[in-house]
Amino acid sequence: MGYRDLQEKILSREAKVAVIGLGYVGLPLAVEKAKAGFATIGIERKPERVRKVNSGENYIPDVLDLDLQAVVRSGKLKATQDFDVIAEVDVITVCVPTPLDKNKTPYTGYIEHVVDQSLPYLHRGQLLILESTTYPGTTEEVIQPRIESRGFVLGEDFYLAYSPERVDPGNREFKVKNTPKVVGGVTPRCTEVARTLYETVLQGEVFPVSSPRVAEMTKLLENIFRVVNVSLVNELAMLCDRMGIDIWETIEAAKTKPFGYMPFYPGPGIGGHCIPIDPFYLSWKAKEYDFSPRFIELAGEINDAMPEYVVRRAAEILNTHKKCLNGSRVLLLGVAYKRDVDDLRESPALKVAEILLRWNAELLYHDPYVPECRIGDRSYRSIPLDPDVLQTVDLVIITTDHSKVDYARVVEHAPLIFDTRNALRGIKQPHLYTLGAPPASVSASTPTPAPTQAQGGPPR
Repeated sequence: MGYRDLQEKILSREAKVAVIGLGYVGLPLAVEKAKAGFATIGIERKPERVRKVNSGENYIPDVLDLDLQAVVRSGKLKATQDFDVIAEVDVITVCVPTPLDKNKTPYTGYIEHVVDQSLPYLHRGQLLILESTTYPGTTEEVIQPRIESRGFVLGEDFYLAYSPERVDPGNREFKVKNTPKVVGGVTPRCTEVARTLYETVLQGEVFPVSSPRVAEMTKLLENIFRVVNVSLVNELAMLCDRMGIDIWETIEAAKTKPFGYMPFYPGPGIGGHCIPIDPFYLSWKAKEYDFSPRFIELAGEINDAMPEYVVRRAAEILNTHKKCLNGSRVLLLGVAYKRDVDDLRESPALKVAEILLRWNAELLYHDPYVPECRIGDRSYRSIPLDPDVLQTVDLVIITTDHSKVDYARVVEHAPLIFDTRNALRGIKQPHLYTLGAPPASVSASTPTPAPTQAQGGPPR
């Protein structure tokens, strides 16, 4: 099958599609491809996920239950653990994890494994797209030689491209369907056929770039931009704590400038599947070119230090009230990495929890999205926010500003609160402390409005 033939199969939706990896990136993409009319098969190593997909059970919050059920019921989406289905498809999309090891070195083993498993079944006329976030050069240095080892000529009888995933869990406005895509192929024809696929599946505009390296660097730039700016505001929050200046009020004031400024907000650290990790892909790759990206590495260091800073501030707050962190009952409000999701990947709340345990605090947590989780070598369950529970803890730390939390109850019954997300903005109580803001000084004659149940912090 030639270049034009594959494009025609895609445009007519006769092409069959495989998505390798059915996690936060892969399942939403597989569902959108199936909704667009493509016969789609997901390849997933976890048997429980395969079972759930094939029975129409959703496990990714950004996928609508009805959408998954509809494409499964119509036969447009199926899941399997077997790679032999690669022989039957025209398009392969790789959406597997690319974590860092303990030395912050990128691990491409999952990419290598799924490509190696696919190799025996590849045939001429196929398109393979990598979506996993990674360092510039991965597509051409890791995947391309493996495909060429089968005798294929890229751009002539096989097509290879990179298009970074841009999933933002919990984002109500931008989903896979309407988020613009960047795509770079190893040849112009590779780029064009990949562009055709995304333009056929998605509503968001597709932007072609000159190479996979540019596309890979694009994703890193997007997330490093966030890391550097969050690092800056986290450092300013620590300074504001010392200076007695409210960083949140300062940010709101800076936002009034209609140009040259974009607001970022402090917190207990950075979490998620991309932002805490992506800068280290680039700093690792930069060493190959004898280059030290000092600015990026410093930003990473500042953000990595935030959980430790939060615990240190918590200890100071307890000490102010003649209590010691060692032995205190500390309730974490939220363990997910961001508001209104159940995603625990790289969650700063979990890092705060681990440090609290090292300080011998008695740990409890409440999270409406995470009924149970593992912290250190123990499993914990989310406890209810009953008044009698709140009254028995020594300190509540708001580490995730979920909207489904009765903050009024927390303010009424908790003896001490440390708000790292500004979830209780506008509330002034002597037992409430906010990261980057001076302690409240409340007059007895001044009534304080109670927070509503849905009140949360500023958007992230």
